[in-house]
Amino acid sequence: MLDKKDLPPCPVAVLLKLIGNKWKILIIRDLLGGVKRFGELQRSVGCSQKVLTDNLRELEGNGLLIRKVYPEVPPRVEYKLSKLGMTLNPVLQSMAEWGEFYRNS
Repeated sequence: MLDKKDLPPCPVAVLLKLIGNKWKILIIRDLLGGVKRFGELQRSVGCSQKVLTDNLRELEGNGLLIRKVYPEVPPRVEYKLSKLGMTLNPVLQSMAEWGEFYRNS
């Protein structure tokens, strides 16, 4: 988890520190659609189990997502964005619009 005192002074740098790799952005993109299980995220994002696990832990540690474990056999784990994580929706929407603009230009 990031300590507030260790955050860079630039707000853009703060955002990049929190979601600044392609895996985190794709995870957030998928979770904007609702609750997902680990396997669903792995198939959609297309990264290894270790990379997905590491990124999910970082996102959870920074308060952007919520991990819920169900006491079942086999264990079931679901992920969803926290209220703070949901505030990234307009950011990702703007990124998607710009990507579409660039693709069509």
